[in-house]
Amino acid sequence: MLDTNIKQLETEEDVKKVITENENVMICCGRMGPMCIPVYGIMEELKKSFSHVKFHAQSFDIPGAMFIKKIPECSSFRGLPFTVYFKNGEVVAATTSIQTKEQVIEILEQKFKA
Repeated sequence: MLDTNIKQLETEEDVKKVITENENVMICCGRMGPMCIPVYGIMEELKKSFSHVKFHAQSFDIPGAMFIKKIPECSSFRGLPFTVYFKNGEVVAATTSIQTKEQVIEILEQKFKA
């Protein structure tokens, strides 16, 4: 388990359920490392102002993370975290490595207009 206040997904079924039952979903798949922790913090901070988006975290080192790891948009990623944005069950953006709050907000505003 990750030490974060973001709701965590543990299985591939959890991921599939959340992306099919919600219009806008951001999943950050990583570890408790220096590149991932800032992204979790940004997600925690943005939960209230982007209430139309479901924010989730997933540990990179569990079997359930294979779903995120195998997404074609993540195939060339080399750094953690893998952050994937889903709209109506489809990948609309995917990023790797550390992100700034401004970068995350730009994607959320572009892809998940309220």
